[in-house]
Amino acid sequence: MIREKAIQPELLIEPNRPVLHYWRDVWSYRELFWFLVWRDILVRYKQTVIGVAWSVIRPLVTMIVFTVVFGILAKLPSSGLPYPLLVFAAMLPWNFFSNALSESSGSLVGNANLLTKVYFPRIIIPVSSIIVGVIDFAISLVIMAGILIWYGYLPDWRVVTLPLFLVLVFLPLAGFGLWFAALNVKYRDFKYIIPFLLQFGLYVSPVGFASTIVPEKWRLLYALNPMVAVIDGFRWALLRGSVELYWPGVLLSTLLSLLLLLTGFGFFRKTERVLTDVI
Repeated sequence: MIREKAIQPELLIEPNRPVLHYWRDVWSYRELFWFLVWRDILVRYKQTVIGVAWSVIRPLVTMIVFTVVFGILAKLPSSGLPYPLLVFAAMLPWNFFSNALSESSGSLVGNANLLTKVYFPRIIIPVSSIIVGVIDFAISLVIMAGILIWYGYLPDWRVVTLPLFLVLVFLPLAGFGLWFAALNVKYRDFKYIIPFLLQFGLYVSPVGFASTIVPEKWRLLYALNPMVAVIDGFRWALLRGSVELYWPGVLLSTLLSLLLLLTGFGFFRKTERVLTDVI
């Protein structure tokens, strides 16, 4: 007697699917996502001489340089705070933003071999590169706690709002990351443009100075830079209320960041359809 072999259902995943099905596909590949995160963490520190110590040295050296240049030489106001505190509280979100954006922007090109072999939701690659940056952020947050203890400047209840401002970092970071990752595939000279934009953004963002030095009539215009509200928010949450938030700027920055994320996702999905042909 010949027994009929049971036909197993197959999971069909293909590009250009509706958004709801697309997110189901992303969930189906969650193991690949975490594998890429772990791989990038190992690659980052495997062949370095001092390993994770780079995550400590870089922000400390930057803090010292900014304190000397802006605090001692330029003598910019610090809202009554020790200048190292003012600078390092700003460097927490900025370093996370700049490092993660650099990694995510080149992530698709760096994984070209994987992209051309099998289909999976390509958004996994730039997002996994962003998540890797959380490691450096966590290390910097521990350093920040040590500096706060050193100066005897422990935060108050506002510290519980810090996760909200961390989410506010993710919005423009994911938006820019998706835009640049897709553009970098089509136009390879973006790998030279992105470092320039980040260097420019470092000096136009209030990392080495307080945003209060910007005249009141220009504050809303200045808030078009999404990192202004983020940096002010971190200072407001960590530095015991010594920094006042410009709430219209926070609202404007949040709306613009959401718009950036939505348009970035839309452009990425559009590019994803022809990604293997272009790359």
